[in-house]
Formats: sequence, C-alpha cells, structure tokens
Amino acid sequence: MRYFFAFLLGVALLALTVFGIAGRRGTDFRKPPLEIFNDMVRQAKLRPQVPNSFFADGRSSQHLVAGTVAQRIGDQGNDTWQGTAQNTGMVPGTTNFVATIPVPVTTALLDRGRERYNISCLPCHGATGDGNGITKKIGAMAVVAPLVDAAGKNAIIIPDGQVFRIISDGKAPNMQGYAANIEINDRWAIVAYVRALQRARFATLDEVPAAERATLK
Repeated sequence: MRYFFAFLLGVALLALTVFGIAGRRGTDFRKPPLEIFNDMVRQAKLRPQVPNSFFADGRSSQHLVAGTVAQRIGDQGNDTWQGTAQNTGMVPGTTNFVATIPVPVTTALLDRGRERYNISCLPCHGATGDGNGITKKIGAMAVVAPLVDAAGKNAIIIPDGQVFRIISDGKAPNMQGYAANIEINDRWAIVAYVRALQRARFATLDEVPAAERATLK
C-alpha cells in the first residue's frame, strides 16, 4: 500500500513541477505559453485584402459564386429578394406590416395551409386553434396562446403580415421561429388557414349560407 501512495505522491509532485514551470507561461510570466496542440489556437485562415498564392488571381478576397442568393440579410434590406411584401410580410420601404395576404387566397391555398398547420402548429395550438394541443396536455408547455377563443380574438385584428412574421420569427417566450422549416408560400397558406379557423369560430349564423344552416347543430 505504501508503494501505491508513493506513486500517487510522485505523480502529484510531477504535475506540480510541470505546472510550476510551464503552467503560468503567457499569463503571469512574459514567456509565451507552451503549445502542445497549437492548431486549436493558431488555425489556418485567409485575411482579406492580402496576397494569397492559392488562388489564380493571387487575392484572398474572392467574388461570390455566380447565382449566390443572400440569406437573412434583413427584412428591410436593399436586396430585391428580401424587399418584397410576399417574402417579408412588410410594406416595402417601411416598417409596417401588410394588412392582407399578398397572394391569392384559393381553395388549394387553404388546403395546403391546413396540411402545414396540422404538421407545425397543431401540436401546440390544437386542431381548432384553441391552444389545447398535445404539448399543453402532457405538461410540456403550461401556456399556449389561443388563436380562436375569446382571449385570442384580438389575433383577428392584427395584420396578416404580422401573423406571417410571428410564424417566421417566433414569439417570446415559448414560440420558436419557423422560417427555416416552413417555406414562404406555406407560411402564407397557414395565415390563410388560421383566418379560416378564426372566421369559423366567430362567424354568426347570418354569415352561413342558407342552404347549409340546417346542417348546423
């Protein structure tokens, strides 16, 4: 047993010796630190505006590849792709949300919106938009914003562009943004379907076609 403790003592003394000689280099002492694996500190890189023999033109800074599309420069950037109402939900050149959906609302769009809603929105907001999705039922999220009940009725008066932005960027504290998961046209399809859910929830009997009123309970 005493040999084991002697071994541990030797290891400890060796560690203290190494630390005493090299451990404080570069911090408390002027000598540079000893770098065993210096690739973690000094990685190969290209500095802009300096010569570089790797490229044929001898420059480090290269032009973008033809066809490159800017990603997330900013909602109101100068880039044409980013500056349209359909892609941003904003009135071009302003900070105002578009009031209505900038794409034609068709049956096909609503069908697509229902499909995408059921995939991305239903787990939290529920099939009818009442905020009672599975995440709330199992306790994963205690509070989910309703889209169609009395507490969520104000959602009807916010502009369609704002609904689009919420889908895209999320909303604190619990909702993440879905811009990376849902295509732009599908986000507008979801906006249209959410409006349909709201209209169905708050519509009056007079708004129902006479031929269909008899089927209502």
